[in-house]
Amino acid sequence: MERKLASVQKIKEINPIPNADLIERATVLGWALVVRKDEFKPGDFCVYCEVDSLLPVKDEFEFLRKSCFNPRLNGFRIKTAKLRGQISQGIAFPVETFSEIFDKPFQEGDDVTEILEIRKYEAPIPTSLRGKIKGGFPSFIMKTDEIRIQSVPNVLNRYDDKVTFIATEKMDGTSVTYYLKDNEFGVCGRNWEYYETDENTYWQVARKYEIEEKLKELGWNIAIQGEIVGPGIQKNKYAFDEHKVFFFNVFNIDEYRHFDYMKGDNLFWAIRLDRVPVVMRNVTMPEHMPDVDTAVEFAIGKSSFNDIQREGVVLRPYIERTDFEIGRLSFKIVNPKFLLKYDE
Repeated sequence: MERKLASVQKIKEINPIPNADLIERATVLGWALVVRKDEFKPGDFCVYCEVDSLLPVKDEFEFLRKSCFNPRLNGFRIKTAKLRGQISQGIAFPVETFSEIFDKPFQEGDDVTEILEIRKYEAPIPTSLRGKIKGGFPSFIMKTDEIRIQSVPNVLNRYDDKVTFIATEKMDGTSVTYYLKDNEFGVCGRNWEYYETDENTYWQVARKYEIEEKLKELGWNIAIQGEIVGPGIQKNKYAFDEHKVFFFNVFNIDEYRHFDYMKGDNLFWAIRLDRVPVVMRNVTMPEHMPDVDTAVEFAIGKSSFNDIQREGVVLRPYIERTDFEIGRLSFKIVNPKFLLKYDE
């Protein structure tokens, strides 16, 4: 499911914030955010911009200059904040703020990202991860980019206790995909495939863990996807003294589908590669996360490494399945305590 950075939505709820006279807590989709008191009432349309939106320099956004302006990218970056004890994720504008939307027919869910010239914020890429580009991300492999549960809250209501999930730690590193197709080995970051160079971290890790040789032992057209962490990557929050890789996906290229969890787990054990840490097994929606607020609380906790807050959790069913709204049934819940500390 393609992420809508900015969309027309309805205000679901308005609630007071203790000891705050000028602001209130609004709920949009599953997101909680702070709005000015009496600016909205439940049922009102708004234009909601998610966290990681980069708003252009326009008059409508100038009030954000002191708090959100990013001079490197010449835009206003929306990120997680805390006001009067309330976590706020995203920003809502009255629809009438934008004549290009208000003056035309609109409906709930409309994607207005391009209309408002909003881009996704991307953190600077370390030199060691840039490399020599071979081409775009291969079309024969599915990218790794889970949607946040706050954007699709109804997912929590669609699966009873007959569908069991596994929750794994979302690690704060850089995404990597290694593949073998027709005996050709490939190395990819999130968006690009790279030629081998001595300085490129993706390739250094591939050689360190003998990934090409291990995939060739299997003899399949296959991709494995994981997260590289360590020195020079996201400030090395886990304090590793060398680069490590933790995997979370196995993808069958010929069938264009992911392995079920246990089949993938057995494969990584067989070829001696580490999985991302498990936070909880046998998670069910009614019992463990009946709503978004509970899901966010579930995501809060310590990482398996270095006694820091984990970035969050990723949930997938043990048996792969497709959801009509998001495609592959897989979603992430980001820990707000992590964002408040590290989301610079």
